[in-house]
Amino acid sequence: MRRRDFLLVVGSAAVQWPLTAHGQQQPIPIIGFLSSRSPDESKRVLLAFHKGLSETGFVEGKNVAVEYRWALGEYEKLPALAADLVSRGVTVIVAVGGDVSAKAAEQATSTIPIVFGSATDPVKGKLVRSLSKPEGNATGFTLLTSELEPKRLGLLHDLLPKADRVGVLYDPNFPPAVDQLTALEKAANTIGLRLDVFKAGNDVDLNAGLQSLLAHRVNALLVTGAPYFDTRRRLIIEFTAANKLPAFYHFRDYAADGGLISYGPRITESYRQAGVYVGRIINGAKPGDLPVLQPTSFDFVINLKTANALGLAIPPGLISFADEVIE
Repeated sequence: MRRRDFLLVVGSAAVQWPLTAHGQQQPIPIIGFLSSRSPDESKRVLLAFHKGLSETGFVEGKNVAVEYRWALGEYEKLPALAADLVSRGVTVIVAVGGDVSAKAAEQATSTIPIVFGSATDPVKGKLVRSLSKPEGNATGFTLLTSELEPKRLGLLHDLLPKADRVGVLYDPNFPPAVDQLTALEKAANTIGLRLDVFKAGNDVDLNAGLQSLLAHRVNALLVTGAPYFDTRRRLIIEFTAANKLPAFYHFRDYAADGGLISYGPRITESYRQAGVYVGRIINGAKPGDLPVLQPTSFDFVINLKTANALGLAIPPGLISFADEVIE
């Protein structure tokens, strides 16, 4: 062996020595973060997740690593993204952005712990056996966004009592969509509203659906909860503003970004709790022993600046009921 080759071999061994021979340097845990959403519009929830993680002593880049995988609203990408995380041997998978991410993660592994974010009842969705004792390798949180659709429609009616024709934007590729529409139609019949329903599960359908709203001359729009809409949040808000169409949303981010009004669970708190669960699992807790978390805090947000631009007078009762008024 040439001297140069010998030195290269010795040098390589020396680099690997602390990880192999000594056996004292343990590799840091790797979190696989799988989301149906996009990184640009998930900054606030990511901060909340890392806050929860830090509460259990873990900081990205210091004593834990995170591998991010984003589907950007294209749910069909999730199975391959989940399989990739499994192949990399991650310690735990965070599967957020609705049931689609959770299902992809559960189909990819039955052994790696999973902390999911569900939009509806995870027992009905067969993600866990029970909320109090999930069993298996998965636990997480539910946002109950689908169950809250009738409440949003009722608040929209309080805001616009003379509106008798409401457009509903839904994502047919999102599993809870069927339950969302069923609940909305039942609520609409109760209060005497006509719903014009428009599907939008991709960009072509979304653009067509938004234009159809104008053609049908709806008085207002209700955007159902779906990760795809979150990834296109600014586009939807800009369209409704340009066409002076009052719209109701499910997360505070919509109202904060210029949407008229939103009502839904405080999603940042759920992501923070997910971070806590991930830290506990890394420290040895079993996901099957951690109960599925349900939302306890909700945000009702009104953007008065947007209301003024639309020429709407918000009833004083709604303003007093709001958790936050953006002026």
